[in-house]
Amino acid sequence: MDHPTLRGQRVVLRPVADVDRARLREILAEPEVARWWGLGGAGSAESEPDDDEVQLAIELDGGVVGAIQYAEEDDPDYRHASIDIFLATRAQGQGIGPDAIRALARYLFEVRAHHRLTIDPAASNARAIAAYARVGFKPVGRMREYERGSDGTWHDGLLMELLRDEL
Repeated sequence: MDHPTLRGQRVVLRPVADVDRARLREILAEPEVARWWGLGGAGSAESEPDDDEVQLAIELDGGVVGAIQYAEEDDPDYRHASIDIFLATRAQGQGIGPDAIRALARYLFEVRAHHRLTIDPAASNARAIAAYARVGFKPVGRMREYERGSDGTWHDGLLMELLRDEL
């Protein structure tokens, strides 16, 4: 499938190119990003996307400031898409994340015909949770010991969802 370039109010989302990998590794190595993603996160050389994941670079003013990815569940009885995102530290707290998420959500709802999107931040990542809530995501449950953190211990996750009519 060809993946289109998507536009938000301020950001451009485009397929990740090989030339972007070094920049994404730099972002993932920033302490405030690595705290949540570790060094094997999306876009790293160590973690190429699975066949069912699509990664898009997040551009702001012509420079890559992060990545957003989605995966789709195509079973008609459970059809939905999940989203993940990371941003460079300098790009956080400026509305860039919500702008990227809204642009991707519109595409997933309007073009890919999903009715529901999910996102699963660490339960202690208050900044991410607040950003997702600004887009309209609602918490639906805490997932205990959901993921192993960079410190090697298990951490809870928060499952959040957005329905088509809530965007």
